[in-house]
Amino acid sequence: MYRVWYSTESFADFIIDHTILTTRYDIVKKRMYESDASKPRDFYTTPDHIRKILYLDACDLIVEKDNEPIFSIEITTEAGTGHNSFQRFARIAASVENSVPAFYIYPEGAIITRQGATPKWDKINPMIFRALESVMAIYQIPALLYYFPTDIKQFEEHPELSPNLLNKGLRKDSNVIEYPDCPDANAESMQKMFRAINEILSMTENQGVASARKNLLRNLVIREQRDYMNEQFSLKAENKPITKMSPLTAVTRVKTDYLLNYLARYEDDNYRIGELLRNREYTSIYQVNAKFRGDPYPGALAAIDYLRCREGTTFEDRRDNLVLVFGKLDIDNDNNTLNVINEKNSTIVDFFNDVKHSARHNLLVKNYNELKNYEIPRYLMQVRYGSTYSKVKHVRVFSYFADAIIFPDGCLWRDA
Repeated sequence: MYRVWYSTESFADFIIDHTILTTRYDIVKKRMYESDASKPRDFYTTPDHIRKILYLDACDLIVEKDNEPIFSIEITTEAGTGHNSFQRFARIAASVENSVPAFYIYPEGAIITRQGATPKWDKINPMIFRALESVMAIYQIPALLYYFPTDIKQFEEHPELSPNLLNKGLRKDSNVIEYPDCPDANAESMQKMFRAINEILSMTENQGVASARKNLLRNLVIREQRDYMNEQFSLKAENKPITKMSPLTAVTRVKTDYLLNYLARYEDDNYRIGELLRNREYTSIYQVNAKFRGDPYPGALAAIDYLRCREGTTFEDRRDNLVLVFGKLDIDNDNNTLNVINEKNSTIVDFFNDVKHSARHNLLVKNYNELKNYEIPRYLMQVRYGSTYSKVKHVRVFSYFADAIIFPDGCLWRDA
């Protein structure tokens, strides 16, 4: 039996109706709830095999067969400049880390119209292709990007003439009744994506889920899209070094001694920083000189991990430590240490406040006779998983990917 988990039902219909899923008789649709933090009355009903893909963030659609997820899809219409194209990257990573192929639908460009200025295309940051390629190389599971259809090829020089100017140049499906806000199904990119989905469905049915997963990157249709993504990176990067492109422009690499010297202020006679940080010679530091907040930084941090640090399937398999700094980073080469300057009122208090705010969903402090009936299975879920699904997304993603999080007035770090 197929189950299609969706956040928007019309998008689920769009995928079902344009792939061989439409010919399957044993298919049901189910609404997907993002997290225990956002949907405490419903999230606990999500099956464990789906919940595992949602541990960082929720994608837009997951298709499973006989209780095995077989692919996920994330779709966005946002302009992809700077760090923005990485905003949803943690969702892609969470899917692939659980051996579930991921599809990412993203516009090649979106028209931005500002008051008093001529409309212009904000184009996708090509580094997203490198980040997806890194994830594929590590997990040997597809992470494929397909363009949301736009008018960029026809009206690149004159976006103001785009017939879809009011939709930011995006070409949406003409069947607005059944597929509102979905991409034009007849566009070449969408036809290619439907074909790749059909390949995964057919291989899963013929070989079984486990065998199909091992063979997906050998599939010609999937290889063609992987090659196309590499071509798009080369074409759009125009030979610019990746360290000169966002988000790596916000990353500074230092000897780990600098980090250890900075953290030494937290050591005393009873405590010393642990082995995990010490065992890596270098540390990559992602500087976010902004007030503490979420998007787009969680996804960018995840992408930096795969672009710069990760060599294996877990955070322990990193060449470099990965550190997130909220504040202005100053490298003190005289004393081999770091300084973190407060320019934008970044404070660790905000991090702790977000964690404490999430604690309102915590049932573990209650007695049995205080639980409502619907809270009993929720309570058991929280006993097993703690507050994993009860924290807000950016706290979850920062804590999962960062070996240390530094604010001007405090920091957190991993010892193992």
